[in-house]
Amino acid sequence: MLLANRSAIIYGGGGGVGTAVARGFAREGATVHLVGRTAGPLERTAELVRGEGGTAHTALVDALDEAAVEAHADAVVADRGSLDVSMNLVSMNDVQGTPLLEMSFDDFDSPIRTWVRTNFLTARAAARRMVEQGRGVILFFGGDGDPVRGYHLGGLQVAFSAVEAFRRTLASEVGGYGVRALTLRTGGIVESIPEGFEGREKIVGDIVGSTMLGRAATFEDVGRVAAFAASDHAAAMTATTLNISAGTMVD
Repeated sequence: MLLANRSAIIYGGGGGVGTAVARGFAREGATVHLVGRTAGPLERTAELVRGEGGTAHTALVDALDEAAVEAHADAVVADRGSLDVSMNLVSMNDVQGTPLLEMSFDDFDSPIRTWVRTNFLTARAAARRMVEQGRGVILFFGGDGDPVRGYHLGGLQVAFSAVEAFRRTLASEVGGYGVRALTLRTGGIVESIPEGFEGREKIVGDIVGSTMLGRAATFEDVGRVAAFAASDHAAAMTATTLNISAGTMVD
């Protein structure tokens, strides 16, 4: 198993991507610690993991609360002896559908403020402990992206770009201690768009139509790539982005 005897924290572990990553980590032997603010989704993910033979723990933690994030990281290390993988997948609080020229600053700033703060706090907490251990992997999600014509995404892409800049800086500072920092980037996951969502058919068509493979990345794809990135098979990879956009984005 790629992640045997390793412990991983997944912030936002009850969401669609969080569940996929948790299952991917657990299948490869990791003990997953699912973190969020609502018990129900976390417990559902934990039961899925356990039903597949994995080990999962849940904790109610606000990933915007500095003290709570630090205390939980300490608890994981005390329980497991190490913190080996960290990934933040919390909600961005983004506002979409309003042109920038008509958007309030608060709506524009909401995802930027949320995404930068939570990624900084959780990555810093993980990095502090990983530096002491001399090993560890911090995974980010989203990455830089070009504006999407025809859609009004507000501060979404700005938030992604800001966190990418942070990830590059972090990787440069912690690499010498054996800690890696990577981003997983998709061109959109069709499964994440609820059935019945207004405009779903067009959004799905645009996502799939922009790929080279004729299909979008799936939750399963994200979980498998996350497990690979966190493993020693990717030991020489840091300060870069794993492109799982099915060819939407060309490097």
